[in-house]
Amino acid sequence: MSPKTTGRIVGALYLLAFLAYGGGGALAIDAHGPRLSAGAVLMLLNSVIVVATAVLVFPLLRPRGEGAAAGYLAGRTVESALCAVGVALLLTQSATAAPEVRELLRAGNDSAYQIGMLAAGSAGIVFCRALLRTGLVPRWLAGWGLAGYPLLQAGAVCELFGRHLGVAFSVPGGLFEVTLGVLLLARGFRAAAPGRAGVAAAYA
Repeated sequence: MSPKTTGRIVGALYLLAFLAYGGGGALAIDAHGPRLSAGAVLMLLNSVIVVATAVLVFPLLRPRGEGAAAGYLAGRTVESALCAVGVALLLTQSATAAPEVRELLRAGNDSAYQIGMLAAGSAGIVFCRALLRTGLVPRWLAGWGLAGYPLLQAGAVCELFGRHLGVAFSVPGGLFEVTLGVLLLARGFRAAAPGRAGVAAAYA
């Protein structure tokens, strides 16, 4: 596939992942039965989408930096696996009667998600550095991601230590992913890395 076509598919997957995990999480809050099952399916769909995105991006990044391509794929795979583990713990929690065990499973679900966000942030930083270096997207957008993902990681660390700042700290990174998804869906990746003027003109 051309970079433009790959970019459009990746953009669609970014948006779909955002909707799948957000919608699934909303359905699963304090839910049981079919509603919980529907939420779990959507969250697991997010894990599949995350890996698919990394697989699609890998051959595009590899000629421009094998380390970056491998780092992005590894980080997103870890993110996907940990989010899936969190969903499994959530389902087990719902089926468990003992309050103490339920609390342990809830804490495990929370921890799996936050560690997954640390992996997602690491992958995102690697990805945005590659985007900034190659000119596959506008420099301002890659810079936005480079600022947003460390904040996401900081929020995850706060949550792991009992400081509930994760949602606020995730906003810049979340908005970056939505913006990236919309831009890629509309225009795809650039085929080459022109100078700054060429990048700006291409996305004007």
